[in-house]
Amino acid sequence: MERRDLVRVSKQMSFALRHRPDRFGLTLDRAGWTPVADLLAALGITRAQLDVVVAGNDKQRFAVERGPDGADRIRANQGHSVPVELGLAPAPPPDRLFHGTSDSVLPAIRAEGLRRGRRHHVHLSPDVETARRVGSRRAGAVVVLTVNAAAMAHNGHVFYRSPNGVWLTDVVPPPYLAT
Repeated sequence: MERRDLVRVSKQMSFALRHRPDRFGLTLDRAGWTPVADLLAALGITRAQLDVVVAGNDKQRFAVERGPDGADRIRANQGHSVPVELGLAPAPPPDRLFHGTSDSVLPAIRAEGLRRGRRHHVHLSPDVETARRVGSRRAGAVVVLTVNAAAMAHNGHVFYRSPNGVWLTDVVPPPYLAT
């Protein structure tokens, strides 16, 4: 499978598993899982293609496991705009986390902080390089914000760590951000 095909299928999978399962005739359970066979049929791809996309995704966006019924199932690790309960336990964050974004939205972030928008959580990166890569997807110059996660946790903000290493929280107020 060519690189551009991998990217296309990965984006389709993300859209189907995170935002619009209904558009693909998929039903997610409470935790966001759907049968692999259903996703393959909905996207018109083979299991081999799915396995290449899952294994080759640099952000490890997807998880595949054997379900209670013995059939393989798949879900997105985070980033849902549809209701799901990922079952993540609160976890103490590292002292500093990072968020990559565009300089065009920096004034709003300075005023309002980082908000989850239509997603379940704000996504934070464990290192500057990952945050820079995430921020580069947006138009404009990349800005990496430093989040004082230790102070946030000390003040009662709850953090979760997704299986792919992304840190999640409900909001990052402006006082906890630095450029």
